[in-house]
Amino acid sequence: MMIRGIRGATTVENNEQDEIVNRSLEMMQAIITANQLDADDVVSVYFTVTEDLTDTFPAKSLRQMDGWTYVPVMCMREIPVPGSLKKCIRVMVTARTEIEQAQIQHVYHHQAVQLRPDLKS
Repeated sequence: MMIRGIRGATTVENNEQDEIVNRSLEMMQAIITANQLDADDVVSVYFTVTEDLTDTFPAKSLRQMDGWTYVPVMCMREIPVPGSLKKCIRVMVTARTEIEQAQIQHVYHHQAVQLRPDLKS
């Protein structure tokens, strides 16, 4: 079994708690399903948000899922690079898995699909 990083990103239309949590949850559920993850195999989850998202922590999305109570989660702010995608939530999930590196399914939703057009989700 290897330790792999699994990336994801999504965007919201508004800086509102419900939308941030719901879009984060949608993204995380897609990552979990696509990569057959179990919370016990997850080492940690790091969320980042752009500077225009301040209404809540996207990590709240994980606390809505059964079995994810003890997974270490942290939220941080992205570097405010000029011209970068706005209202964006990114995630890095580090997990133990049997899946080969090239077979990992990274997930990009909504406007975030433009971040990695080479990775179809």
